Amino acid sequence: MPKKLPPRYNAVAMPLVLSVLMSCLVSAVSTTANPDFRADLFSLWMKAWGISWLVAFPSLLLVLPLVRLIVAAIVQAPQARR
Repeated sequence: MPKKLPPRYNAVAMPLVLSVLMSCLVSAVSTTANPDFRADLFSLWMKAWGISWLVAFPSLLLVLPLVRLIVAAIVQAPQARR
């Protein structure tokens, strides 16, 4: 069985994976939304993805704690099982 990262890495691993997936999807949509088909579409997308990720990851590291506080304020916590 492969080794897993210790729980202390959760604060970085979650924003890392989230930023990779979200920047991929958003850059794909924005790149392909252009009505002109181009032969270099894939390279344009990869460039847009790289730039998007460079912004997304640090942004998530800064914003995620605030988002967690906001969500905790508006969503009821689950009840502990008895």
